[in-house]
Amino acid sequence: MPVSDSRPARGWDDGERSEADSDGDALPINELFYSLQGEGTLAGVPSVFVRTSGCNLRCWFCDSYHTSWEPTHAWMDLEAIVEAVESHEEADHVVLTGGEPLLHEASVHLLERLDERGYHVTVETNGTIHRDAPIDLASISPKLESSTPTPERDPMGAGADDDARDRSGEWEARHEAARIDLEALSRLVEDYDFQLKFVVTDADDMPEILDLLADLRDAASARIRDDDVLLMPEGATRERLAETRTRVADLAMEHGFRYTPRLHVDLWNDAPET
Repeated sequence: MPVSDSRPARGWDDGERSEADSDGDALPINELFYSLQGEGTLAGVPSVFVRTSGCNLRCWFCDSYHTSWEPTHAWMDLEAIVEAVESHEEADHVVLTGGEPLLHEASVHLLERLDERGYHVTVETNGTIHRDAPIDLASISPKLESSTPTPERDPMGAGADDDARDRSGEWEARHEAARIDLEALSRLVEDYDFQLKFVVTDADDMPEILDLLADLRDAASARIRDDDVLLMPEGATRERLAETRTRVADLAMEHGFRYTPRLHVDLWNDAPET
């Protein structure tokens, strides 16, 4: 069910809350749909996806462009969201994703309501925000340096106009400064069942991943096994995945980490609501 009304959701890039979100009874929803979980340890599980709009980062390759670079949404109160989830009687798994869903305080209230109804909920997060909430699986995707936008590495690719390049340049320093928060990462892995899911382009990403894992293992009291670390190929289209997945699979085997596919891309390419 597409719910976006194509209104730009301005203000969330720096964590501001709109007046409509202040009472905790509504969320800006970009999409709400039923599909298969495409990534991670639950890949293949039928799930209802609740995609919020707004993000505090700007990965240049973001596969949810309309929740970050050009965020759009429709406001839905929490009861309406829960009713929409419950309409998919086949599913007992829910994925709260974005954008960055933990940017919004109302996400905690939604998680509480879903927990009361017995749903297993995965929260897809970039790992820069910690919330106290009933989260069954924290799917944490720390952003590597290769995600940082630059005028040369922009979200529109080779077809970017001058305005898009300007926006990438404006976000370069902000994204780079905010993309890793070791304190938030530590609290997330300590408080929840978790998976650490890294978007990988090639072997150049591995030293940064290994350094971050070493730092996180030193900082967090929770045990982080190699089996908790998932390498996922960068690519939001079948064409791009064909370029990255084999080398990322080879890197997973080389380092003893898990490889995760992007089933939704394999099945439906870059179609919305997948």
